[in-house]
This record gives sequence, C-alpha cells and structure tokens, in this order.
Amino acid sequence: MGTLRVEQVRARLAGLAAAGLDVREYLSSAIPLVGAVIPYDGACFGTADPDTELLTHHQKVGLPDDRDFQFVQYEYETDDVNKFTDIARRDTPVGLLSHDTGGDPQRSRRYREIINPHYSYGHELRTVCRYDNTTWGMGTLYRAPQSPGFSMAETDVLGRLAPLIALGLRSALVASAADTVNTTSGPAVVIVDGDNQVSQASVAAAERVAELGGDLWGELPTTVSAVVSAARAYGSGRSSVLPRTRHRTRSGRWLIVHASPLAARDGQIGQVVVTIEEAGPPDVVPLVIAAFGLTGRERDVVTHVLQGAGTAEIASSLHLSPHTVQDHLKNIFDKAGVRSRRALIARVFFDHYQPRNSGNGVPVTATGRLSTAG
Repeated sequence: MGTLRVEQVRARLAGLAAAGLDVREYLSSAIPLVGAVIPYDGACFGTADPDTELLTHHQKVGLPDDRDFQFVQYEYETDDVNKFTDIARRDTPVGLLSHDTGGDPQRSRRYREIINPHYSYGHELRTVCRYDNTTWGMGTLYRAPQSPGFSMAETDVLGRLAPLIALGLRSALVASAADTVNTTSGPAVVIVDGDNQVSQASVAAAERVAELGGDLWGELPTTVSAVVSAARAYGSGRSSVLPRTRHRTRSGRWLIVHASPLAARDGQIGQVVVTIEEAGPPDVVPLVIAAFGLTGRERDVVTHVLQGAGTAEIASSLHLSPHTVQDHLKNIFDKAGVRSRRALIARVFFDHYQPRNSGNGVPVTATGRLSTAG
C-alpha cells in the first residue's frame, strides 16, 4: 500500500464522482477501488439521507443477504461500539473495532451476534462518508478471523478516501432524470410487527416497497428497516425525533418514508406503522440543491431563481451587484451542468419528479434541510 497507489485511487474516485453514474453504478465501481489499497474479505457501503443520517440503500460484497434488519437494529435501537452515528461526530469519521474495544471485539454486541457467528468475520473497519461536514453515506470493511487485522495506517487511508466516496454518492443522487411518471394512487401504509415482519399493508404498499428495492412479504428494503428501528428508538425514549427520510428509487423518482411506533394497551412498543409517499417540492428541491455542492451565497441565488426572480431583483434582495449575481449564476450553471436558468429549473424540478404545483422557493441549508429562519 504505497502513497502513490493511494493517490491513484483517490484520483480514480474523484473521476468516478464526475462520471454521471447513478448510486448503484457508482458503488459497484468505488468499492473495488477501496479494496485496491485496503484489502477486504467483505464490504458494505450505502447511502444516507444527509438530513437524518438514516441509511437508505446498501451494496454488499462477500456478505449474505440475510439479517439486514437485525443489523440495522443494532445501529439504531441498542448501545454498541462504533455505531455510525457516533463515528460521524469524530474529527476523522473512521472506526476500527479492535482499537475502540481495547483489543476485545467481543465487547461489541454487533460483533458477538452477527459479524463473527453469522458472517464469519473477525475484523471490522467502518467509516462515515462526509463531504463539507455533511453525511452522504457509510461503509464497512471486514476480514476473516485468520487474516491480519486492519492497521492504523489502513484506518488513516480509509479516512482519506471517505470524503471522495461521499462526493461520489452526493453526485450520484442527481446523476439522472426520472424516467417514469408516478401511477400509484395515494400513500402506502405498512404495519411491521415485533418480529420485523409485515402484518398488514395497504393496497399500494407492495408497489411502493418494490420501488424502494424490497419485497413487501419478504426482505424489506434498507430504508424501511432503518425507519422502523429508529421509530422503536423513539418509542423507547432513545431518540427525540420521529424518523423521516428521503429515498431516490431506481426509476429516479423520490419517495418519503416515515414511521411511528404503535403502543399496545399495556404500553409495550412492538409494532411500527410505516408510511411511504411521493416526495413533494419542499422535500426534494433542498436535497437536489445541496447535491450540486453550492456555496451558501449560491444557494441563496438559486432559491431566488427558482422563484422566478430576475437578476436585478436578486441583486436587490441579496444586496449584491448585478455583475456579482451573474458571476454566481455562472458558477451555479457549471456545478449543475446546465447553461441557462430555464435548464437549471428543469434540472431541479423536472429531472426528479413531476411537480403538482410550482410552490414557493424556500431557503435551504448545506445539508438539504429547509431553512426555518425568518
């Protein structure tokens, strides 16, 4: 693992981020590149909603497809070592299990109950993929028990690669236009029981779950299992926020998935109700703008453009000169890959969903959140 080789991988990851690949295509190319400098026996990388940091999709290498729901439960419902939510708060968001358990990985429930007995791995190295202080995904590497453990040097390398992977995941979210028009009528409702099985579902549920990449009566998609586990965390008092996340489907359209725990007469939390519905402009537009990688002032300008404001009006509202507004617009066009205001509006709106109304422009933050500042 030479420095030159690491820099070569970094350059290739940067190139992938600009290649216009969707999330699945990007991860299929990026994960082997990581393995070129940090050999692994198993790997799993996925996307996260930058607002909530909830997992929305994952791709695996050398890992079985079972126990995904159980794995997510350890992330959101229980105490454990090297949870992604904790790693994300570190200056360098990387977690080496052997180091953080003092050489005793058995201290990790995730390791004791899944990684070692069911995946047959003995070493774990995790990262949260952050760019511009925003989380766009997570990743984990595994090695067999008889293999050498991950070194601190490899941990440092993963920390250097993670921001580039985040950049690629961010770019992949807006890489393609939606190719279908929504035909599902109304939101889908799914009831998940205490054994993580669907007990009841509305008529539209099977189609919505399939859009998310899962099977209503089989393996539920990552997005659903994540919000279910997070809803149980809310019901038990471990979290103060009801889970809600955005997910871009294979067709390029956006769905909103949110969940709430259901309490039995005795007060016990087991069942969770999940609602899946079409995303509207307030949900999609901020995330799309954030994925373009705009500066704060550029986000201000594009918000006014989406409201239909002209250069003079934008300049007056933001206390800028018209020339400065034009400079910002040029940068915005370059980052969005368009050449005009009309093309920018089409890129933000029509590439991602069929709008039901024009809506009003709402200022957004760097993470894709709607700004509530007055």
